[in-house]
Amino acid sequence: MNVLVTGGLGYIGSHTCVQMIEAGITTVIIDNLSNSNPEVLNRIESITGIRPRFFEGDIRSERFLDSVFSQIRIHSVIHFAGLKAVGESVAKPIEYYDNNVNGTLVLLRAMRKSGLKSIIFSSSATVYGDPETVPITESSPTGNTTNPYGTSKWMVERCLQDLLASDPAWSITLLRYFNPVGAHTSGLMGEDPKGIPNNLMPFITQVAVGRREKLSVFGDDYPTPDGTGVRDYIHVMDLADGHIAALREVSKREGLHVFNLGTGKGTSVLEMLSAFSESCGHPVPYQICPRRPGDIAECWASTAKAEKELNWKATRNVADMTRDSWRWQSENPDGYEKK
Repeated sequence: MNVLVTGGLGYIGSHTCVQMIEAGITTVIIDNLSNSNPEVLNRIESITGIRPRFFEGDIRSERFLDSVFSQIRIHSVIHFAGLKAVGESVAKPIEYYDNNVNGTLVLLRAMRKSGLKSIIFSSSATVYGDPETVPITESSPTGNTTNPYGTSKWMVERCLQDLLASDPAWSITLLRYFNPVGAHTSGLMGEDPKGIPNNLMPFITQVAVGRREKLSVFGDDYPTPDGTGVRDYIHVMDLADGHIAALREVSKREGLHVFNLGTGKGTSVLEMLSAFSESCGHPVPYQICPRRPGDIAECWASTAKAEKELNWKATRNVADMTRDSWRWQSENPDGYEKK
């Protein structure tokens, strides 16, 4: 099976490519390198012994996509390519809708033209907005999003569902991630955002390694046990394994398939900070700041459906997440850049 991975050199995409290759799946990567590094391709090869075929280009270019599809017979697409920072999306909504929504529409047109009708979409728990109750199930209401990033993910989900209604021959899988963290156990691959990190774990690791002065904790007055936001953090390798399970179980089956990928447990920002301090062996400096626009108090998953239908569940805990994150950052203090 040949699987095209858009955004395959990004954080989640690269770890998923490693797991796919280890599982014997032929992996083809496209990436525009806007928030990734070509060195990742070398790291994938170092870990797996196989260098996947790579095309540099943007999913918003239909000509580029047509060229890829004309060269290789693809059986399914895993669509990661997208901008993904809540705070940045509030400041740059047009860029988010252009990349995430328009980019997906261009991809779908190219797929339809080539006769390819199987897609696994990298969605997000942000489509649930500020949930009335937790844990969140796949049938919880969606669309009441609190930021342009989440809205862009919800809009793509709607586009995909409307496409399926028009042509039931499609296989459409929506994987709603909770909060991916961690790194490959080899220490060769991890999260390496360009510029100032927008997500919690890479900011913590960069403070711990000395690249940044202190962590900003946005809000300590939420209605949670310690006042900081509570999220369902999932190890990126568990998340990667969830994609393998989706490929095997539902990617060849027509219809709509929706799954939460999380651990089913909530961890606060301060709890994660404490766990990381234990893993790296020293306290991580932080300061309390005002809440960020678009953030919510708490969010964690019900994972029962994925466990039953995909035969998948997360197996790595917070200690694994922080230990692997620290191994990656301490062994690669400047990320993938060679200094």
